[in-house]
Order: sequence, then C-alpha cells, then structure tokens
Amino acid sequence: MNCHLTAMAYNESMVVVNGSQVSCIGLDWEDIPDFLGAKYGELARRLDLSFNQLRSLTGLKAFSQLEELIVDNNLLGNDLRLPRLPRLHTLTLNKNQISDIEALLEHLVEVTPALEYLSLLGNEACPNQLVSMDKDEDDYQRYRYFVLHKLTNLKFLDTRRVTQWERSEAEARGAFMKVVKPKNDQDAASDLRPESATTLYTPLPRGSRDARNHKGVFTKCRYVYYGKHSEGNRFIRNDQL
Repeated sequence: MNCHLTAMAYNESMVVVNGSQVSCIGLDWEDIPDFLGAKYGELARRLDLSFNQLRSLTGLKAFSQLEELIVDNNLLGNDLRLPRLPRLHTLTLNKNQISDIEALLEHLVEVTPALEYLSLLGNEACPNQLVSMDKDEDDYQRYRYFVLHKLTNLKFLDTRRVTQWERSEAEARGAFMKVVKPKNDQDAASDLRPESATTLYTPLPRGSRDARNHKGVFTKCRYVYYGKHSEGNRFIRNDQL
C-alpha cells in the first residue's frame, strides 16, 4: 500500500492543525499512523487523540517536543507505554481501561519528568463514583495521596488543584495508601487449601476432636465461672452423675 492510500485510510484530511495544536478526534484510529509523526512531530506542542480506538501510543516517538497530550475515551490499558517526553506537563487519560495505578505511576515517573497535570477520571485505577457507586470520597482521597506520593511535582490531579495539606499528607503516609484490588472468586478459591490440610481451632482437648472415634475426655479447664448466675449442678439428674 503506498503512502497516499495509507494516509487516506487514516483520514489525514480530518486532522485539524491550529498553530502548534494538532487534533485527531473521533477518527476511529486503532494506532497512531506514521504520517502523523512525520508531518507534525516537530511542530506539535499539543496533541489531542480523544475518542478513537487506541490501544497503544507507540506512534508518539516523533513528538519529542510535546507539552500537552489528551487521549481521553480510548482503549488504553495497563500495558500503556509512552516514549520519553521531557517537556510534557499535561496528560489526560480519562475514560480508558487502566486499572493498575502503581504500574502507571512508576512508568510516568520515568518518561514524563515535567508532568504537572494528570487526569485519570473514568478509569478503574481512579476510584470514584464515575467508575463504581461503591466508591466514596475517602477512597478517592486515598488514591490522591498515593498518586501525589509517586508524582511529587503534580499541581493538578483530575479536576482538583493539589493543596499544600494534601502534599504534606502524601509525603507522610501516601506510600501506605495503595488501593489493593480484591481477589475475584476464582482467585480466592485457588488459594484455599484442602480441608484435610487445615487445622481448625477448637477449645476441646486433642483426644475429643475425632468425630469418628469420639469418647469422653477428662482434663483440667483454666477458666472457672463464679458469676451470680451460676447454677452449679442444679439441672443434673442423679443418673447423669
């Protein structure tokens, strides 16, 4: 396929350029075409790829001068990888499929050292009511502490400015605010040991635990009840002694 046909397949005519701002919104792209970097890589300071079908951002290698990147409403997941973008200060990844917040943040620390604005709303990694009605403000605040602990230069997270109080809290206890995803039923079942290998607690002496060979056992008890409601042997018949 020649370059002309490739460009047409990726709707090159729908790319909107305004100075150093490049917009490729709602074009149903599944990856970033080569022509975009070749034509606009050195020019673009702001790139908007929202409302596509992107699962990868490997086509961004040519955008070394990028300062703002918007990739809302795509299909980006936990395998997201960005090239090193030393001038990028704004990144919005709203409404994608990211669930592993720690892996994402560790990657961003490496490749976006100038990042000041990050938005992850609508991802499972960002626990709020946009994702699940089970989440509340406490869940979201713990998430903010954890993100700010990892990305210490952030000034805005999602739709809110980072406060000095949040920054102090993140420094003090943000490392302990990681939200651990509960195991699903299948994972939980695989962790269960066979019942025969599990010793259940019982207050009874060892000799009385076998239901197939049960017999009375005489032993001492460390606890004696002297309460006012103790009835002693009042309800034991003579033939039971």
